[in-house]
Amino acid sequence: MIHAPAVTAALVANVSGLVDTFRLVTLARLLLAAVLGGAIGLEREVAGKPAGLRTNMLICVGAALFMQMSISVAEIGFSPDGHPYGDTTRIAAQIVSGIGFLGAGAIIYSQGTVVGLTTAATIWVVAAVGAAVGAGEYVDAVGSTVLIVVILVGLRPIENRLLAKRRRVHATLRVKPGVGFDAFASLISSRGIHVFSRRTFEHDSDRTFELELIGANSQFDGLTDALRERPDVVSITTD
Repeated sequence: MIHAPAVTAALVANVSGLVDTFRLVTLARLLLAAVLGGAIGLEREVAGKPAGLRTNMLICVGAALFMQMSISVAEIGFSPDGHPYGDTTRIAAQIVSGIGFLGAGAIIYSQGTVVGLTTAATIWVVAAVGAAVGAGEYVDAVGSTVLIVVILVGLRPIENRLLAKRRRVHATLRVKPGVGFDAFASLISSRGIHVFSRRTFEHDSDRTFELELIGANSQFDGLTDALRERPDVVSITTD
């Protein structure tokens, strides 16, 4: 006669063996990482940002896998006192620095604008979500994902209203012939002013840049003073 407890124990052992053999827990973690990364990436995709749905999913899955590997490798061997020979933070720590390369690429792609910085920050925090999933901190990962989506979506109307208070100015910048715009672009951006559009006209006596700028009144005052001090600037007028 077969006792029910014995059958149950055998069944549990078999299921447990299958889970260990096929690494189902790890696969489930990677699937959760893909879902959470996709939730953030979907908002980025809809907003038309460089790092969209697939990029954020891959970042989150990769970070989760690296975190899981970091834990697994460290537990391969144990010292006589029961401590693992490996360091569980070694691989995981490289996620923080390694993900910076993708973030830098996003900023370069966006030419250093605020949009690029937001994309880079999103890439960085998505990697953190993946690392949390890989470490088995599911509540932290899910809660962080909800908070990130709320920040990206919920705060956008407030940001748009704040940006609407900034005025758009048409500026005519006349410089000496052959002078490029790159140096002026750096100066303008350092003052917190965004170049919305630019047109260039060549004349015999000068080169003229017709600019549409967006910024605050105080920022424009400081910018015009700084431009007039440059020896390669002929004149600057705004309206």
